[in-house]
Amino acid sequence: MAERSQTAPEAGNDMGNEDAIGGNVSKYTVLPSGYCGQPKKGHLIFDACFESGNLGRVDQVSEFEYDLFIRPDTCNPRFRVWFNFTVENVKESQRVIFNIVNFSKTKSLYRDGMAPMVKSTSRPKWQRLPPKNVYYYRCPDHRKNYVMSFAFCFDREEDIYQFAYCYPYTYTRFQHYLDSLQKRNMDYFFREQLGQSVQQRQLDLLTITSPDNLREGAEQKVVFITGRVHPGETPSSFVCQGIIDFLISQHPIARVLREHLVFKIAPMLNPDGVYLGNYRCSLMGFDLNRHWLDPSPWAHPTLHGVKQLIIQMYNDPKTSLEFYIDIHAHSTMMNGFMYGNIFEDEERFQRQAIFPKLLCQNAEDFSYSSTSFNRDAVKAGTGRRFLGGLLDHTSYCYTLEVSFYSYIIGGTTAAVPYTEEAYMKLGRNVARTFLDYYRLNPLVERVAIPMPRLRMVVMPASQRFSLPSDLMLNQTPLER
Repeated sequence: MAERSQTAPEAGNDMGNEDAIGGNVSKYTVLPSGYCGQPKKGHLIFDACFESGNLGRVDQVSEFEYDLFIRPDTCNPRFRVWFNFTVENVKESQRVIFNIVNFSKTKSLYRDGMAPMVKSTSRPKWQRLPPKNVYYYRCPDHRKNYVMSFAFCFDREEDIYQFAYCYPYTYTRFQHYLDSLQKRNMDYFFREQLGQSVQQRQLDLLTITSPDNLREGAEQKVVFITGRVHPGETPSSFVCQGIIDFLISQHPIARVLREHLVFKIAPMLNPDGVYLGNYRCSLMGFDLNRHWLDPSPWAHPTLHGVKQLIIQMYNDPKTSLEFYIDIHAHSTMMNGFMYGNIFEDEERFQRQAIFPKLLCQNAEDFSYSSTSFNRDAVKAGTGRRFLGGLLDHTSYCYTLEVSFYSYIIGGTTAAVPYTEEAYMKLGRNVARTFLDYYRLNPLVERVAIPMPRLRMVVMPASQRFSLPSDLMLNQTPLER
């Protein structure tokens, strides 16, 4: 039996009891049953006590197999999806099977070929595991919960390996990114602190526009964009960065957009949840995207700050709040797509469809057929629904979703896995689409600068993770 912390239940107890998981594992060494002495190479050490880390418990099932438990969101045991942990003290050619056993969702893109991410000390670029090494199934040993198992072979003894649900994008990375932009002293880029989270992390607000649009008394057409209200939805940050990078660039389209529009961007609405490694909730266990109706200044301070600013702009006769777009990631669907609102006014409803239709023309990974318009009661507290009801008929509110896994290009059936660059490219295409929507194309310089196409980079063999063919998972539940 594996060495266990005092809070972990003994084997044979209810493995589904999430109350036993109070925090992340910290340099937790798994020793064979009956073993005494110092750990040897091959006695794996698990750790998730780092920014955005998540792994609550490790049980050794056999010499090669380990059950891994996701730590639930802080103060809310309902959400268990995001994982992000390291493994060290490995032996070369050591083969393992890791079972993530306590997902809170049953539907998952793991059914469609999604695979966990991996990197290591000597190969710092995130890679997806081969789908053939991953199996998703209902497991009788875990109260018939769905389990995601993956096989892996450690190939470099001195490396520390890191596994994650999707590409991580931490609060610290975000702060460094904004710091680097601020140092460029661009006269059309403004950064301010709109408020602070419960744990005193910054709520950043970016304004990207020509300085002329900020003169006193100037009329403004505002596009308001938010992201990362659900902290585990890391693709949201890559899409948001793509939008920002394009808007501050010297591309002719970006220059025209800055002259005619004011972009207000709050890229990280839930910095505490991001830092803590939660999937959906804030520090205090709130799904912030269900509290737009009446956010508390002490329990939901970031949401409260953004809502107050939007209402202030709405009440300013010189300001026309034209768009609100909240960026998310989706755990069961492919492609990028949007959710919009339903209106009694048919003309307004039809106008609302224009932007996603234009985006579909600009972005090969965006699906208009997956875009839908609804007013489900369960969505009443979301930013899209609340602001759609607050703002007038000239404003359009959307949720932009992007798959955690892949997109399917029209006319094909092959899934193309998203990369960090592909997520950012979607963000660039979102920004470009405003040019089409406002029919500003004639103002763009005659000599257009084409957007760079995504390059298919062949990774050197030394940078790849390999897996012996005899370690592939069979397409049947694993034997205990």
